[in-house]
Amino acid sequence: MVSMILRFVFPVYNISMRTVFWEDNQLKMIDQRILPGRFEVIAYKDHKSVARDITDMVVRGAPAIGAAAAFGLALAGYESAAKTSAELMNDLRSASVTLKAARPTAVNLAWAIDRILNKTSDLNSLDGADSLRQIVLDEAQRIADEDVEINKRMAEHGAALINDGDTVIHHCNTGALATVDWGTALGVIHTAHEQGKNIHVLVDETRPRLQGARLTAWELEQYGIPYEIISDNTAGYFLKAGKVQKCFVGSDRTAANGDVANKIGTYMLALAAHDNGVPFYPVVPTSTVDLALSHGDLIPIEERDPSEVLGLEFMGERVAPENAKARNIAFDVTPNRLVTGIVTENGVVYPPFDVNLKKAVLGE
Repeated sequence: MVSMILRFVFPVYNISMRTVFWEDNQLKMIDQRILPGRFEVIAYKDHKSVARDITDMVVRGAPAIGAAAAFGLALAGYESAAKTSAELMNDLRSASVTLKAARPTAVNLAWAIDRILNKTSDLNSLDGADSLRQIVLDEAQRIADEDVEINKRMAEHGAALINDGDTVIHHCNTGALATVDWGTALGVIHTAHEQGKNIHVLVDETRPRLQGARLTAWELEQYGIPYEIISDNTAGYFLKAGKVQKCFVGSDRTAANGDVANKIGTYMLALAAHDNGVPFYPVVPTSTVDLALSHGDLIPIEERDPSEVLGLEFMGERVAPENAKARNIAFDVTPNRLVTGIVTENGVVYPPFDVNLKKAVLGE
């Protein structure tokens, strides 16, 4: 099938719009590469385009990626010309390989795909291909809806950790744009603000793609939350000066022992917070906890195109020499010894993480 993408331009952001959603038999996603300059929504009709744009970071953030991949699998079902459920399952499994390869670190992607495939494995072969297509779409929609509900539960637990008058440091983007809606760590901050707490946010730029300066700052403006953008290497100064009371970050994959893989730079922030006695809280839906990995060194770490580093400009001029080389590691792992507590939809988990995180994930 020929790749099909439609682009829609909105003059004003609709704050109630989801980042990832199904409409008119298409997957639609906010294009996060061009924010805050332009607000556009892209519509997809084939799974390969979805996989490519997950890689290209039209959509990013572990929960949003998971929902996008789930809807991408639904698109694969409708692309397929299969007449029987067995034939369609073969096509879905093939599409799942393409979708899973799009971003290796974010566990929600594979989790969402596997959840749907496990759901369909019990389908009676006599039910036919059309029934299977509907089951895939229904499960993808359920994953998206659950994400919003889970985020709001996490936000309530996390907001209880924020006091009136706190200044909070936040790394990368973990708001509505990183999820289906509401957000993880930024959702916590948003909820604390809605509760009437007077808070201030220091926003790490988050190089090289500047998700903090571009996306988090843009979201905070939508919500009317006071903020200031700081360069990533300024965080240590504010922490040492006693000007920060809490750190909140997200996670793309959390190991069973509480080691947290998140956007590159998170580890340095956690080190500075620990050295200065500032609480450090990853906000993590249990779907992002990988109990199959005993520790964070087992988490696959994505390395992206060096052009994301080398393409940076300052005052309209290229920063790096023309023949420069670069390394572009997308994530780092923060060891559990630097983590104060992990905020989940089932409450705040404290050490020992290898015991208590499993209880939170399994609902024990």
